Amino acid sequence: MTRPPAGTPYWDPAELPPQPQLHGVVTADVAVVGAGLAGLACAYHLAERAPGLDIAVVDAQRPAAGASGRGTGLLGPRAGPAVDRAVRRFGPQAARRMHLASVRAVEDVLDLCTRLDVPCGLRAGEQLMATRSPAGLVALARQARAHRELGLDVPVLTAAGVRDRVGVPYTAGLLYRPAATLDPAALTGALARACAAKGVRFYGESPLLAVRPGDLVGPELVFPHGRLYAGQAVLAVNSAAQAVGLPVGTVLPLEVYALATAPLGAPAYEALGGRAGHAVVDAVPMAPYFRLLPDGGVVAGGGTATVPTGLGPPRLQALRERAWGWLERWLRSLHPGLARVRVTHRWSGRIGMTGDDLPVVGPVQGFPDVWYIGGCCGHGLALSAAHGAHVAGALLGEPGPGDPLPWHRSRAPLLPVRGPGRALLRAYVGTLGRAARRRC
Repeated sequence: MTRPPAGTPYWDPAELPPQPQLHGVVTADVAVVGAGLAGLACAYHLAERAPGLDIAVVDAQRPAAGASGRGTGLLGPRAGPAVDRAVRRFGPQAARRMHLASVRAVEDVLDLCTRLDVPCGLRAGEQLMATRSPAGLVALARQARAHRELGLDVPVLTAAGVRDRVGVPYTAGLLYRPAATLDPAALTGALARACAAKGVRFYGESPLLAVRPGDLVGPELVFPHGRLYAGQAVLAVNSAAQAVGLPVGTVLPLEVYALATAPLGAPAYEALGGRAGHAVVDAVPMAPYFRLLPDGGVVAGGGTATVPTGLGPPRLQALRERAWGWLERWLRSLHPGLARVRVTHRWSGRIGMTGDDLPVVGPVQGFPDVWYIGGCCGHGLALSAAHGAHVAGALLGEPGPGDPLPWHRSRAPLLPVRGPGRALLRAYVGTLGRAARRRC
């Protein structure tokens, strides 16, 4: 069987609603720019809670074309920095609220999959954060202590406890529940179809060029072939915010890498947790991880990240090939049964990183009736849907959750992304990746 071209993800969103280009002058009560999980969740909750609201969703390409359809489908609780760092920065009460919010986000996605009643490849299971290195063991010990002091249900696993779940010689681990794995493009596509069934209009192949305060009410959104005037707008555009000059701080694009294999032999599949559906994430920052697929294959990601801005296509492709090559070698080292398994897909995706590891979910300063969602820092599968629901409630004037979470804010810290600063950022990210690869 011929392998798809490099860059083709394993996932396929299947049938999507019609998405003509946006031409001429278009109006809407609410405009949602970005047809990923955050934007579609926002549109879905708006349409469900306020039937009759005129909602338009516009995407630079199509639903699931970006990070929401190019992830690896690990659904687990994580929000912002590791819990021990969150305690130091925000205090124990806020750190506990952050973790519990991420747990609720996972539960809400599981509930959403049930309500959408579509096959999303969902497999409920456990997520293990494990390590084989001394540095990872130190990180796990700090996090385990913080979880215990905060009264959070995150059990510690010994080497034997990890081995009972996956046959890889990890030293120790933490067990996160609830958790699951799913097909992220299928979920995104299902949300798009559910939105269309509720009357939401879609426009595709229409990248946002500019945002301007409207003359009378609401913003003016400028696209290559037309303009959209809305009473309110939600810009779920992640790191593309910089390209249109949104004052949301720095949401840095990072390119991350993944691959998928053909079905494994039965012994290897079961040794890696086949029937239970575990996902395993290494405790070292930026380190690799893996999960099993319902068809018997395995998906792996992590280990390398690249700041892609300013790199020409040849240089970027060379970095991709190097990242995929290392990830394949790491995957094959996990179990003898993986030594000859065929890699069927290799792809990359863009995530949005911030200088303090926190998302940005809030009104855009200087732009009345415009909200922004982005910067989930690689933990966006559950959080993106939660952010979309939160913004939908805010637009409808519903009461908030009480004390705002640390990511309910209008901007992230600024980072030096131009000139010499970009080279320094690229070097820093590269150093983190090399350190992670050495420890794995």
